[in-house]
Amino acid sequence: MRRSLERFRPLLWLGIAMVLGYGLLVHWWWTAPMLALGDQIAEVRDEELGLRMEGEQIPQLQARLAEVRAAEATNPGFLAEPNKDLATAALVQRLESEVRRVAPNPLACEITSRTPLEAQSSDPYPRVTMQVRLRCDAAMLGALLHGLESGSPQLFIDNLAFNSMAAYFGAGQGATDSRVDAVFDLYGYLRPTAPVQEGDPNA
Repeated sequence: MRRSLERFRPLLWLGIAMVLGYGLLVHWWWTAPMLALGDQIAEVRDEELGLRMEGEQIPQLQARLAEVRAAEATNPGFLAEPNKDLATAALVQRLESEVRRVAPNPLACEITSRTPLEAQSSDPYPRVTMQVRLRCDAAMLGALLHGLESGSPQLFIDNLAFNSMAAYFGAGQGATDSRVDAVFDLYGYLRPTAPVQEGDPNA
């Protein structure tokens, strides 16, 4: 039995030496780098696959973007004018038109001032604002404000303040004036301009 063990001892030492040699020489100098390279190749393939899939979605995204821009171009909520000066003039016309609609009698509702404002706003779209002051019958004033906010293009009213005209007079002829002195900001939004992209042949 002991002779049998002595016979296999060189083979045992040879096996140990081969394992150590593989671990010290082959694995760290060849196998490990090849495994790392294989991982890098697999990672690059995954990235390439992801980029290819994203590239295949570009036509769909461009088509969707074209739909959104077409919807914005026909959106009645934006002011039709291309700049603030023309849009301000359109606001004045809209205001005067609404006043004539709700008050055919010019004495029942009259505009006393209209002043363009450079309003500071965090809105993503350009805002066109005008401060309006008028004297109007209370019922007509309500109809006027409703008409301004419910029409097209869409307008908004802010900073509304009003006082009875009777407050400005004592006893006498002015005290019978039932009109309301109202001040408010009237504003709307310009249509957004599509950003020019690099490489766009239409730019």
